[in-house]
Amino acid sequence: MAEAMKGLKRTHRCTELSVANIGETVTVMGWVQKSRNKGGIIFVDLRDRSGLLQIILEEESCGAENFAKGERLRSEFVIAVTGIVSNRAGAVNEHLETGAIEIKADGLRILSEAETPPFPIEAGSRTKEELRLKYRFLDLRRPDLQSNIILRSAIATSMRAFLAAEGFLEIETPILNKSTPEGARDYLVPSRVHPGSFYALPQSPQLFKQLLMCSGYDRYFQIARCFRDEDLRADRQPEFTQVDMELSFVDVDDVIDINERLLKAVCQSAIGLDITLPLPRMTWIEAMDRFGSDKPDTRFEMELTDVSETVRGCGFVVFSGALDNGGSVRGINAKGQAEMPRKKIDALVDFAKGYGAKGLAYLCIMPDGSYKSSFAKFMTEEEMDRLVKAMKGEAGDLLLFAADKTALVWSVLGALRLELAGQMGLIDSSRFNFLWITEFPLLDYNEEEGRFVAVHHPFTMPMEEDLPLLYAADSLDSVDSDLGKVRAKAYDIVLNGTELGGGSVRIFQSDIQEKMFSILGMSKEEAYDRFGFLLDAFKYGVPPHAGLAYGLDRLVMLLVKAESIREVIAFPKVKDASCLMSNAPDRVDPKQLAELQIQLVETKVKEAGQE
Repeated sequence: MAEAMKGLKRTHRCTELSVANIGETVTVMGWVQKSRNKGGIIFVDLRDRSGLLQIILEEESCGAENFAKGERLRSEFVIAVTGIVSNRAGAVNEHLETGAIEIKADGLRILSEAETPPFPIEAGSRTKEELRLKYRFLDLRRPDLQSNIILRSAIATSMRAFLAAEGFLEIETPILNKSTPEGARDYLVPSRVHPGSFYALPQSPQLFKQLLMCSGYDRYFQIARCFRDEDLRADRQPEFTQVDMELSFVDVDDVIDINERLLKAVCQSAIGLDITLPLPRMTWIEAMDRFGSDKPDTRFEMELTDVSETVRGCGFVVFSGALDNGGSVRGINAKGQAEMPRKKIDALVDFAKGYGAKGLAYLCIMPDGSYKSSFAKFMTEEEMDRLVKAMKGEAGDLLLFAADKTALVWSVLGALRLELAGQMGLIDSSRFNFLWITEFPLLDYNEEEGRFVAVHHPFTMPMEEDLPLLYAADSLDSVDSDLGKVRAKAYDIVLNGTELGGGSVRIFQSDIQEKMFSILGMSKEEAYDRFGFLLDAFKYGVPPHAGLAYGLDRLVMLLVKAESIREVIAFPKVKDASCLMSNAPDRVDPKQLAELQIQLVETKVKEAGQE
């Protein structure tokens, strides 16, 4: 039987002890990492969240009863040990924080016994993730995972302290909201007392934080839980945590200044990283032209080059056809890769096709200066020489080209750039490259819906100098409209090719907001149906305001260099948004459905060949 805590009080965590405590009588508690019986002496590695500590049980000093308990110890038993801190009798373990000391036990109490765990509790586990997630409560005992979770807590604490010192108030906003379908899908919650009506879990606190600005709380923040019913990937979960903020009487530079200082303070306290301010800034169009991405990884070069004018009028129909259709031709230079095997080049072509490209043109500049190319026969020698010069090609380089609509070319080459950098070992994983991306497009033309949609959300302020384009637009449903040229006062913070967060200056003038709703195809009645409580608040004096939200999970993931945000979240979901440990989501009792007046309709999956 396990023994109770009566009469016991822990004095220290394992790594709170050092040579400074030698001679002291202490009580430590934790899990048995390993136990080794050497006959007359038992060595126990005790583990708690702080680290490991060696315990020595000798029958002469701890007594026969305690020694007998020691002989029963197995991995993951929970124990309490009382004893004297001593110099380690054997060699000092330089790799262990407590490697110079040990505790000579004179008391041992088994608080809880344990079955043999399904996988070793150790750092750098090679156990399949599915098994570890099924037993997440055990996985969370691993030192490396505990380190991530502890650092996450420290980062949240650091952010709270910084923002409080800057005059921000931490205010909670509702979890049960009104659904405003514009963007990702909502998670819906049925109401029992309002049959047929649903709450939506918040995708962000956007509307409520703007209301707080209307209410005079000029600096708000919240570490907020948010929910989006969308497909998962390495840096995305159906439920996630935002560090959310909103400020009144500010413009873009004010928001960026506060957040740069916030990042500097957090990085210094969390991992000892001293980032230099101000952080670099880049407009959206420059980022797309140079890197093919609005979240570029600037730890390596290999930038895109627009060769549209260089190849205009050439005999290669792939290039000329793309230009005739209003697209562009762009390329990247993979330095020193001219002798890449054809099989690998073909794999790069298939990779590009996975991003929507019809193909990928290549040109190898061989060591002797000759060309080996997929399109040389369609172009003159002079045209090829001009193209190589435009690409700054040298002997030994591999030039790769995409030709299509510009947005597609950006997407294909942006992804290919990252793929090649990984293959060529160009990415310096020790670097932390922060970057602001500014002046995003306000609107994007959705071909499926035949209309413009908001790139961020309908409350984003246009750049003042682009307002004439907004008001002068004749056609709201044409891709040729100048609306696509309107820039937003929006900004994203990027780290090593990953978006950490983003925000914008908000619209606070009613005429601009009405115009924005009109462009989005939303009547006044529909706008009030969705956002009436916010629009009503704006009638009673609204200050200029702006905000930003970070993905806390992503920030921690990048600072600890984890491959997935699952490594920095205590209880994450897997790709199908389920929890392997708790089996959520799951069926509910029919009585609950009846109370909610919900009836499930069984749908049959059609087999192949059925109509």
